[in-house]
Amino acid sequence: MTVPLDPIIAGIIPLLPLRDPEIMTPQSARDALRALAASRAHVPPPPVSSVEDLSVQGAAGPLAARVYRVSPGKVPTVVFFHGGGWVAGDLDTHDRQARWLAIETGSVVISVDYRRPPETRFPGAFEDAFAALRDIVGRVSEFGGAVSRVGVAGDSAGGNLAAGVAIACRDAGIRLAGQLLVYPVTDAFGNYADAKQDARYPSRAENAEGYFLTRAVMQWFCGHYLADPKDGADWRVSPLRVGSHAALAPAIVATAWFDPLRDEGAAYAAALKEAGVPTKYHHGAGLIHGYFGLGEASETARIEAQKARADFRALLERGV
Repeated sequence: MTVPLDPIIAGIIPLLPLRDPEIMTPQSARDALRALAASRAHVPPPPVSSVEDLSVQGAAGPLAARVYRVSPGKVPTVVFFHGGGWVAGDLDTHDRQARWLAIETGSVVISVDYRRPPETRFPGAFEDAFAALRDIVGRVSEFGGAVSRVGVAGDSAGGNLAAGVAIACRDAGIRLAGQLLVYPVTDAFGNYADAKQDARYPSRAENAEGYFLTRAVMQWFCGHYLADPKDGADWRVSPLRVGSHAALAPAIVATAWFDPLRDEGAAYAAALKEAGVPTKYHHGAGLIHGYFGLGEASETARIEAQKARADFRALLERGV
């Protein structure tokens, strides 16, 4: 039985940005997400022990990053990639999410920015994400200090990057303790504009519009990220299409029921399980894409996000 849309979330949807691809530009999308974050500036942020801005090494030079600490000593290290359709989003728009991740996992969280399209197209964001992970692992003593307890996390496009980085780590012999994939993009083949491909995922039709993220906006995002539509077959943007999911890091996959990305996220969780990867899946009953950022307004969103982060904490504490 389908759980109805959370009424608090239903009241928030009309206030959310990024819903009209016909007039949206990369700059307006970025401005809208920043404005949404700024609108909550009067609400004290979740408290952590320290926040530090620094640089990590990307594929083509330094990248801005922000480090959140909650406790001293050797603790897990989490590399976090923000969402925003690859095009928008930054360290500030996802500051609260990074804080909650640090608080609820007891980890040092390094939130990493990356080059965005259309200025830098695919595979720039992926290459930056993997380069940043390698840099952080190479100097993990500066962060959590526990090389056996490093994880990756991200939401939406950031979840896509985290999934891709986890695959690249496996192939490079870098062992991760876990991956937290929050309503991730896992199959961009067809750019959300191909009826045959979209038919593989009923949620793309069921939730095409009306629940904040729309299928048309996903098409807009992919159109900016992928210079060539054929790139959608590449596992670095469609991790569901990698040759094998075997031996990947244990995963927590969280989707939202009222989200066009729901079914591809569920398919990724199923593919991981089929390949023997320890995986827990949260389907986000009653929730929409972006609910990890709505926990301060919606009790339903808060509880569901906490469950996923608690499962991720267990992976990090277990280590590799």
